[in-house]
Amino acid sequence: MAEPTFDDSVPHRRVDIDRWEGVYVVGDVHGCRAELERLLDTLGVTDDDLVVFVGDLVRKGPDSAGVVSLVRGSENMLTVRGNNEEKLVRGDKRLPELSDEQMAWIRDLPVALSWEGTLVVHGGVDPRTTLADHTVDELETNRSLSDGSYERPFWWEEYAGPERVFFGHTVLAEPVVREYAVGLDTGCVYGGELTAYDWRNDEFVAVESEETVEERSDSKIVSPRPAASHSD
Repeated sequence: MAEPTFDDSVPHRRVDIDRWEGVYVVGDVHGCRAELERLLDTLGVTDDDLVVFVGDLVRKGPDSAGVVSLVRGSENMLTVRGNNEEKLVRGDKRLPELSDEQMAWIRDLPVALSWEGTLVVHGGVDPRTTLADHTVDELETNRSLSDGSYERPFWWEEYAGPERVFFGHTVLAEPVVREYAVGLDTGCVYGGELTAYDWRNDEFVAVESEETVEERSDSKIVSPRPAASHSD
């Protein structure tokens, strides 16, 4: 499968997946370092394993600086830039606890990561157009194909490849599991779970949140429909 093509404005990094024994893709952390450390322990991650994050390492949770320090300091951890990182980069939001070096690292993050048959972005893709026509903002915030942010159909309900897209951004009651889309934001900061997908073994591993840091209305937590229904 050919490497996906993006507009020149979209930072994209290609990953040599053959370098790594285990490969794990992790949902939105949102500053929940304690849960992240517990998830990494549960997975048994070693220096020979790759951990990829779908973005939104920061904001809302109790220890954004700690999460950034952990991921930034680990040679076997990669992340895309989520919309919450983007808010910091654009100056829309501030986290005074982040150092200048941490902010510089965030600015340099890719918006997309890919390897054979796999694409990682924060929000998702629009199946009605090509990847080359996507903006940074679209890749970080895509959700609904309708006018309303939480109105069906969602992009993953209509997307049919070719890459299998791993994404966060949309808080889910349980992971989205489809042939060409895997959603991993199970709302850790909202009292849900922090979820990882074991890419080599095709299974999910999750740890429960230690506390509900922020409340979220049920209307903004999506319950995926079975892919077999063809309407998700």
